[in-house]
Amino acid sequence: MAHDVIFFLAPDDETAALTRLRGPGEDFESVTCRSIEPDSAIAEWDMHFETPSTEAPPLEQLYAWRPWPKWVTTPLNDGIEVFALPKRLTLALGKASSAELEELAGRWIARLRSEDGDDMTDDDLLAVLRGVARLAASAANTGGGLYSWSL
Repeated sequence: MAHDVIFFLAPDDETAALTRLRGPGEDFESVTCRSIEPDSAIAEWDMHFETPSTEAPPLEQLYAWRPWPKWVTTPLNDGIEVFALPKRLTLALGKASSAELEELAGRWIARLRSEDGDDMTDDDLLAVLRGVARLAASAANTGGGLYSWSL
């Protein structure tokens, strides 16, 4: 589980990859949260828009989901990961209604609570999801990409 997660906008994969060692910082529009697994969150969000459901997916189904988020940097043994969100997910998040985001957040929170219990993040995950959706809408408008940096 990543301690610090930052969803951010970048013009392309190469620029996003440059954030690897220091994080996106103030140069990039971003949304921050803590104590989640960004790759499984991204896969779950993508799964929701492809096959909407109010129920959290079984873990076997979630981990088998494709495409899994793409690394834009070579994974090393230091815990830092930089992922590109799939374009179709970026478009879906950018177009999502408030009701769709609430439904997705409810499903995501239920899965995290069942897995993590009291160790679940203290972040307002609906607010995080709404922030990521705003970034997604901006990425769609500018032609850039939406990324996740975590440590």
